[in-house]
Formats: sequence, structure tokens, C-alpha cells
Amino acid sequence: MDLGLTDKGVIVTGGSKGIGLAIAEGFAREGAKVSICARNAETLEQARAQIAGHGGMVHAMPCDVGDVASMEAYVAAAHETLGDVHVLVNNPSGFGMADDDAGWTLAFETDLLALARASRLAVPLIEAAGGGSIVHISSISGMEPSPGSAPYGAVKAAVIHLTATQASDLAAKNIRVNCVSPGSIFFTDGTWDKVQQDDPDYFDGVVASIPFGRMGVPEEIANGAVFLASEPARWITGQTIAIDGGQLL
Repeated sequence: MDLGLTDKGVIVTGGSKGIGLAIAEGFAREGAKVSICARNAETLEQARAQIAGHGGMVHAMPCDVGDVASMEAYVAAAHETLGDVHVLVNNPSGFGMADDDAGWTLAFETDLLALARASRLAVPLIEAAGGGSIVHISSISGMEPSPGSAPYGAVKAAVIHLTATQASDLAAKNIRVNCVSPGSIFFTDGTWDKVQQDDPDYFDGVVASIPFGRMGVPEEIANGAVFLASEPARWITGQTIAIDGGQLL
């Protein structure tokens, strides 16, 4: 299937590792021009080189998505490098888990406000390019109670609501907005890698709750995100897709 993404300009925030990196690579494989940002410059450069291995244009720039000036500078630089922006994928997460002011602030500023801010900056660019797509990365924690991580679950639920509202507001600009809600995703140095090392019994219990008997991998989330941004998905907007191997079941 031709996804119609060749030479399309794609911005992926939080794109230096895990799900974000896999998404950026997925677009690169389809011939898109890709820009990624993250806070850690060393990790970001490693990711840029990995994505560049697929042969297309890759732009990378350190950015704190929680800082207005940093985000504005990044989006402007990505636009200048890519030429046009057709797709924005919002992937950052602060993993604010603690039910205290610090946890709530981290979750709100990184998982929700940063998405709204990036969207606000990218929408005029996508509209000027003739339209395109925004894909938010939420979590199945936003689709059910999230015991022990109230801030994380609440803001992920807000991302799902934001998706539907933006989809309604932006259709007139020929911009589709959709959301992917991953289940438990395992990758080296990721959250579940650390849990497996620190609390193997809990890790095994989560795996046992997934009908397929394993956690997902970043590429499985990337496949869904790339498709939602593609031409064959042109009549899909306002939707949240759980990619979780049946974990919600």
C-alpha cells in the first residue's frame, strides 16, 4: 500500500527513543522528511543518525517542550529545514505519576500543555502546506482508571478529549487529528525495562494480563501512527485507537 508520505514534512516531538524514535523511523521508511526533538542532545544525535540510515532528510534539535521559547525556536527551525510541514506527531511524556503538585505539574506541562502548544505552532504551517494530520500519543491509562498514577491517567484522558475537539475545529483547514493509545510497550531503557529489573513480580503480572502474553514493541505503535497520518487514512479523524494487544480487555 502506498501511504502517500514521500517528501512530506513530519515533526515528531519526543522523538529520540522508544515510541517516538520508532515513529520517526516509520515515516522515514516511507520517504518522508523528518524532524525530531528531545532534551538530551547526545541521545538526539544518535537517533538522528539512526533515522538518517533510511536515506531521507532528517533534522534534529534539542528542545524542552515545556518551554515556550524553546518550542517556538524548534518548530521554526524544523519548518525552515523541511520546507513544508504536513504532519505533527506529539509524543512527549513526563510520566508524572505522584499525586502531588510536582507530579500533576509535570504531567500537565509535558503530556498536555506541550501538545496543545506544538499544535498551535504547527497548525498554520500544515494549513499553508494544503492540509495534513496531527497524531497525539496518549495511553490506555487515559481510557480506564489509573491506580497509583492519577496525574498520568488524567492528562492522557485529556489528550483524548483534545483530539476530538481539535478534529472538529480543524477539519475546515483540511487537518485531521487522531490519537494512538498504547498499552504496555517494552524497549531497552524504557519504563517497563526498569520495572522488570526493579519489580519483576509486578512486571510478570502485567504481562500475564495481556491476552497475547507479551508487551508490545515501539514499532507496533509506530505502524498505527504512521497509517493515521497517511493518505489512505484521509477519512479518519477524531478517533482514538488503542494499540495494546487486547490489554484493555
